[in-house]
Amino acid sequence: MQALYWGAAMPKLGMEPIRKAALVKATIVEIGRARSLDVTVSQIAKRAGMSSALAHHYFGSKEDMFLAAMRHVLTLYGAEVRGALALAEGPQGRLRAVLAASFSPANFRREAVGAWLNFWLLAQTVPEAKRLLAVYQRRLRSNLVAGLRPLSGIKAEAIADGLGALIDGLYLREVLKSGAPDGAAAVAVAMDYLRGQLLGVVL
Repeated sequence: MQALYWGAAMPKLGMEPIRKAALVKATIVEIGRARSLDVTVSQIAKRAGMSSALAHHYFGSKEDMFLAAMRHVLTLYGAEVRGALALAEGPQGRLRAVLAASFSPANFRREAVGAWLNFWLLAQTVPEAKRLLAVYQRRLRSNLVAGLRPLSGIKAEAIADGLGALIDGLYLREVLKSGAPDGAAAVAVAMDYLRGQLLGVVL
């Protein structure tokens, strides 16, 4: 009945968000499949079950599709971080929650890995991608500082910068190594670094 209602009363307004979401998902899947940004609008549209013309109607260019896909990945990541933080207890619990969310199985799916790696690449040349990357980095830093401040006082921001860089570096190491990524191992390395910093030890 709902599908009939959409078809009769609101064929365009009702379908637009559904089709956009399908295109975003198709973009992420195609980037993951190709492991590069070398995918065409036609490939994306075909996977989403629509024409290239319709894809262009909803997104003006392939670049716009890539950016929409990255916003979606960042939204999912943000929701995972918030969910983990909601269950965390104490400053150290908050820090571990951020780390666990950053290295969760969802972030190591082929589609997510492809999106993240190519997002970093796109940010080198596309201003909006660079802006989105800066948003991610600010939010990560803010969450880390919130957990670190009760533990390290004025050193919180400096430690957060180091930990944030380590998170990105560990993620790259895990996805580029031979064999399956190990999120738990990445969390353990980051926690060791954190404990050393809190003890004033340079690792």
